[in-house]
Amino acid sequence: MQYHLNGFHPGDPDVFPPAARVHDRSTGLPAKVDVLIAGCGPAGLCLAAQLAMEPGIHTMIVEPKMGPMEKGQADGISVRSMEMFQAFGFADKIKRESVWINETTFWTPGEGGITRAARVDDVPEGISEMPHVLINQARIHDMYLDIMKRSPTRLEPDYGLRVRDLSIDTTTDDHPVTVTLEHTAPGREGQTETVRANYVVGCDGARSNVRRAIGGTLHGDAAHHAWGVIDLLAVTDFPDWRMKSFVRSAEAGTLMVLPREGGHLVRLYVELDRLGEDERASDRGMDDADIIAKAQAILKPYSLDTKEVVWWSIYEIGHRLTDKFDDVPEDQIATRNPRVMLAGDACHTHSPKAGQGMNVSMGDTFNMGWKLRSVLTGRADPSLLHTYTAERRAAAKGLVDFDHEWSRVVGAKTHADVDGELPVVAQTFVRNLPFTCGLTIEYEPSALTGDTAHQALAPGFELGKRFHSAPVIRVADAKPMELGHAIEAGTAWHLFAFAPDGDRGQPGGAVADLCDWLQNDPTSPLRVHTRPDDDPDAVLDVRAVFQPGFRDLDYGAMPALLRPHKGTYGLCDYEKVFSVDYKSANIFDVRGIDKAQGCLVVVRPDQYVAQVLPLSAREALAAFFAGFLKPAA
Repeated sequence: MQYHLNGFHPGDPDVFPPAARVHDRSTGLPAKVDVLIAGCGPAGLCLAAQLAMEPGIHTMIVEPKMGPMEKGQADGISVRSMEMFQAFGFADKIKRESVWINETTFWTPGEGGITRAARVDDVPEGISEMPHVLINQARIHDMYLDIMKRSPTRLEPDYGLRVRDLSIDTTTDDHPVTVTLEHTAPGREGQTETVRANYVVGCDGARSNVRRAIGGTLHGDAAHHAWGVIDLLAVTDFPDWRMKSFVRSAEAGTLMVLPREGGHLVRLYVELDRLGEDERASDRGMDDADIIAKAQAILKPYSLDTKEVVWWSIYEIGHRLTDKFDDVPEDQIATRNPRVMLAGDACHTHSPKAGQGMNVSMGDTFNMGWKLRSVLTGRADPSLLHTYTAERRAAAKGLVDFDHEWSRVVGAKTHADVDGELPVVAQTFVRNLPFTCGLTIEYEPSALTGDTAHQALAPGFELGKRFHSAPVIRVADAKPMELGHAIEAGTAWHLFAFAPDGDRGQPGGAVADLCDWLQNDPTSPLRVHTRPDDDPDAVLDVRAVFQPGFRDLDYGAMPALLRPHKGTYGLCDYEKVFSVDYKSANIFDVRGIDKAQGCLVVVRPDQYVAQVLPLSAREALAAFFAGFLKPAA
């Protein structure tokens, strides 16, 4: 990380100087805000953490509960979410606290009870530098809340408030959304206040009032099957208690074992009863004792002695998708921009067994956050917000479709297993590992994602997919690192120039020519879209990767754009130049980069690949950014 850019500051470098405008909470609710977020779940907090870092954006986040979550709900963190956490700066904390899921086992009916039928890798080799982990959802909330508290805006949630209703005045751009907030705190229940906002984001769950207010509805179906989930401390002789395990018994049903953080806690998902067409799980009056009894029956001949129940819940499987991700009718998309958007469970619901809900919800608002920041700071046209619905609706549909298949396979009473082959459930699991890792999202060509005309220059950086990191050496300090870890959560676009063979950054080389054009030509996107008072990398962050080893490169002779001077004192940023890491893996080889030609890989602020271009593609690069960024004032 970098700090002291604008002068030496002792203490925690993660605490930012306060913004000039920080809302005084003692004066009551603000009359106007830029963004009002409904809901302090993972989607809402992921968005709030991004907006909080922008000193000029006034954000408010409300939550009907009286304080932060402490336990329960989701626990699975995909490798893609871990890559995102790296951009926020807390991946290492999560890796330290969580349990890493390295292998998954499958148990099927056998003589006298259940028997282990298969064990497989949980994360395919080389798919990511990050692990798949399990940890209490509340700790993820804590990480976002900590970012908010340390941010320039010192953002904190307003607990004890929910969105009751809202209205949109389409005739004005001055805080056109009027939000009615309802108090839920004891002694104030039912009291209402209004706040006006430029944008409202509904992260308020499956029963979203924000969705209802814009006329949205969840469509889908229910499986009419009750499942129990329980976090417990127990003594057992089941040998895979610290493995992720799928267990199917002959008569008693199915359960999942998920080891949890701390070395002792375990979560069980336990199949309970079929429900009638119009029946709810709550009608059965089941409780934690029913979950434990069913788990004991499924695990036979192994024993389960529960010592403490930490949290439990009974739920019904449902697969639903909203018809509206924002407030704009389809016939008005060309003439009207979104003011109200939905994320997380407010627009997609599914079973928790694949561990995707929290991950996809955070993916929603990681997609949305940089777009809102870019619009509110005047760098991008408001029409950019239409891309949120276009991109995330497809991602949500993929989740719901997968969950249909996965729930059917996991809940099946019998499978057509074949001796000598993986059980059907294991085959389905292995086939869908890229999905459960969070790595199958592929954004279609659009204003933000180019076509595949030059994909052959770098097949390992697939257009529309997340930037697949690989090892490099940072030249200035010889630090081995992952190239993807240079991307921080923000609004900057990242231009990675992969140098052709023989290019060491010298004048006349392809990288130097590109840097000279970007820095000095008035038609270049860096010149067009960077404001006079911006740091050189505020909008376009240019970095280069060279094929020689770091000892064979002269950092001081690199193009000036790769040694930018920034901040109050004009200090040099030494973190823009990289070489191949020959001890670990050659990034040109592992990502298939054309060594003779090199290439330019353009990566979005949310870590997705937007363009793969020749290093000489000047006009195409300028036209791409002109499609959504405003010229600098």
